[in-house]
This record gives sequence, C-alpha cells and structure tokens, in this order.
Amino acid sequence: MLRPSDFFDLADFEHAAIFEDVEHVWEVLTKIRSYIKGTIDRLGQGRRILIAGSVLAGAYVQGEDIFIGEGTIVEPGAMIKGPALIGARAEIRQGAYIRGNVIVGNGGVVGHTTEVKNSILFDEAKAAHFAYVGDSVLGNGVNLGAGTKLANLKMVETNVEVVVAGKRYDTGLKKFGAILGDHAETGCNSVTMPGTLLSPRCLVYPNVTARGYYDPDTIVRLAEQPVTLHRRR
Repeated sequence: MLRPSDFFDLADFEHAAIFEDVEHVWEVLTKIRSYIKGTIDRLGQGRRILIAGSVLAGAYVQGEDIFIGEGTIVEPGAMIKGPALIGARAEIRQGAYIRGNVIVGNGGVVGHTTEVKNSILFDEAKAAHFAYVGDSVLGNGVNLGAGTKLANLKMVETNVEVVVAGKRYDTGLKKFGAILGDHAETGCNSVTMPGTLLSPRCLVYPNVTARGYYDPDTIVRLAEQPVTLHRRR
C-alpha cells in the first residue's frame, strides 16, 4: 500500500533506480541530492553542468550538478539552481523557480511562478501555473491545477506523520509535502497538508484542502454547498 509501485509505474521512468531499496514511498525524498550527483558523475566526464536543450537569453542556471535534456526549453526569467536533472522535451517556463534537488522527467512542465524544491516529477507531470511543490513526488501524467500548493512543513516542530488503515507512521521527515500517484489531478487553488498521499487517479476538487491517505480513484471534494440568501436593504 505504501511502496513506490503502489503509486507509480516505474517501467519507463529513466530514474527508476532512485526507488531501489525504498520501502515507504516518502523515503525517496532523502535520496534525491545524492542520486543527482551520482548521475552527473556518470554522465559528465568531469563536467558539472550538461545542457543539451535550449536555455534562452534571460534565463538563469546557477550552481552545478545540472543536466538539461534534449528538446527542453528554459524560458527567459526562469531560474534553475542545482542539483537538478531535467529530462527531454520539458518546459521550464517564464518565472519558474527550480530551487535545487529536483528531478523533472521527460515532457514535464514547471510553469509560470511555480517553485519546486527537493522533488521528483515523473514523465509528463505538470505544475504549470502558480504552484508550490516542496518535498514531493508527482507521478506519471499528474496535473496540478493553477494555484495548487503542496504544503511541506507543519506549524509545530515535529516530524510529519502518516496514518494509513489505522496505523501511524513516523516518516522521520520535518519537511514532507505530498505523494501524487500516476494521473492524479488537483483543481485550482487546492492545498495538500504535509504528508498527504494521493493514490493513482485521485481527483481533488478546486479549493479543497486534502490531508491523509486516499485510495486509488478517490474524488476529494467539499461537502458544503453554497447557500443563496436574499439581501435586506
């Protein structure tokens, strides 16, 4: 229920090796930095920045241990801080901020005013508009509606815990956003609380705050209905 394979199809993901020996899916968050460094060591032949795509004038690439794949476009005003691995045919749009320890799969999108840190986006995952993705994993084909925030830090200084089927798990992480399984989607201005687990194909309605674990194919929506009253003069 909490293994990487319960959330993601790893068969075609170029970086599936990062999930080796991961028992609980959130454990991968502690491996991102070292995995990126090891990949650059293997590919770089002494170079710490490898750019096969197009970094347009006015975009910023800062630090080292950075790979940008073929066909990827980094638009003016975007900032990429290493370590970062960005696959082929991805879009890093104007105003995007990749803040280190980030893997973006083939065809992924990090859009305008979207910030991503210590996270993995599988192939075709999209955080296209005004999103925050912190310490999170977005599976294949995940789509975040505009304004989605994956909150990663509790208001009290304790580890993020996850409760599944009545069992409580201490993740050992002070910062842990959300796990979104393959083809999960969030509506505009939705929020996930720290440690939220959305199984494959879950759908979160706009303006909803999601928390905890959700089974595959779950729809999460507000129970309240708008009430219309006559205004007195």
